[in-house]
Amino acid sequence: MNLFAEALAWLTAPEQWTGTGSLPARFGEHLFYTVLALLIAAAIAVPLGYLVGHTGRGKQLTVALSGAGRALPSLGLLTVLTLLVGVGDAVIAATVVFVVLGIPSVLAGTYAGVENVDGAIVDSARAMGMTRWQVLSRVEAPLGLPLLVGGLRSAALQIVATAVLAAYVGLGGLGIYIQRGISLRRYEEMLGGAIAIVVLALVVDALFALLSLLAVRAAGEHGRLGTSAVTEGPR
Repeated sequence: MNLFAEALAWLTAPEQWTGTGSLPARFGEHLFYTVLALLIAAAIAVPLGYLVGHTGRGKQLTVALSGAGRALPSLGLLTVLTLLVGVGDAVIAATVVFVVLGIPSVLAGTYAGVENVDGAIVDSARAMGMTRWQVLSRVEAPLGLPLLVGGLRSAALQIVATAVLAAYVGLGGLGIYIQRGISLRRYEEMLGGAIAIVVLALVVDALFALLSLLAVRAAGEHGRLGTSAVTEGPR
């Protein structure tokens, strides 16, 4: 209990909230790496997931690659890439590691969302003369949105947790408090940094939970329209 009290005292100390190495600055760095990696992962995984889910081709390979991506040791990969590109370009190495970590969840959520769309609605859309692109963009993508958001949510939380490793290659972030706390045996700082990371993860999760609710509502509205189209049949 004393350690938790010391960690809370460290978190609330005025010096932790001002200056270049303050908590707000470290939160900003951590969020920057998270958002950058998530955007790149989404740019790669969402189109690929739509392709796999819509055509049904390459599913086994996608599942295998997703599993392999999750199994990669993040710290080892970060160390190797940093040595390859040089410490001066460590941000590139870190971004690659975080993107590799985020792609499997986004990819799985995207293709599962498209794959799980009711086949009757898809057949009705085709019967009404929609092209393959129109079926994907107007039917499958909107109805699969909740699972896509779920994949993004999982990826974001994984990246937030793994972005702690950025501190080990001199890039800052909230992980620097854990690294420094361990090396200097300042356990209140280490625990305070861990608490800050948990708070950030909870905030990110809450934001994606709200997005999930909105996505479910939007998909429900779209689904009712699609069901009506199936009932009425092609005109």
